[in-house]
Amino acid sequence: MVFTLGTDEAGRGPVLGPLVICGVLASEEQEKQLMEIGVKDSKMLTPIQRERMFERIVKVVEKYEIVIIQPEEIDDAVEGKGGLNLNWLEAIKSAQIINKLKPNVAILDCPSTNIKAYSDYVAKHVDGCVKIIAEHKADQIYPIVSAASILAKVTRDEEIQKLKKQYKVEFGSGYPSDPLTQIFIKKFHDKFPFFRKSWESYKNIAKGKSQTKLFSEK
Repeated sequence: MVFTLGTDEAGRGPVLGPLVICGVLASEEQEKQLMEIGVKDSKMLTPIQRERMFERIVKVVEKYEIVIIQPEEIDDAVEGKGGLNLNWLEAIKSAQIINKLKPNVAILDCPSTNIKAYSDYVAKHVDGCVKIIAEHKADQIYPIVSAASILAKVTRDEEIQKLKKQYKVEFGSGYPSDPLTQIFIKKFHDKFPFFRKSWESYKNIAKGKSQTKLFSEK
């Protein structure tokens, strides 16, 4: 029996909180069932629809694996530690999922503009013989990748709600363009551990606040 794996991420762009990568493994018959239940790219579903679909997906598929990458590890990659960047970090985590779920074919939603380089990098970290397919917008093309996108997005949203509850704060969506997020960074950039300090949007606000503080102290 041939098993196909789809991987996708959620939370790559936000300035705070984790990045979540998910892999979903399914047989050909299970992939057909995913299509029958209406699996589609998570961005095309409402939060409630995604949550309901999450429960249906995990009942249909063979296996799934979710990896949560915290801001500190993201920052290390963005800053180039260990020769990494954000794409390579995502590739390594995807390879780890492939190695755990052991598919015959792995279809990846490719974050890099250089698809071949990304595919080759993933393959270098994969054990055994697995056919690697990396494409842009794979979550819109392959139901197995759409399923992974839904599981990743629901998990990421849950992690954000956990942060808000744990620290009793409200920071909006966490995206740099969100005015509420911008205000939160200005007020609390040095107070909480869940910021991605390697993000330019964080650095600019934090640097501006520090300079303002130094000026006021002179």
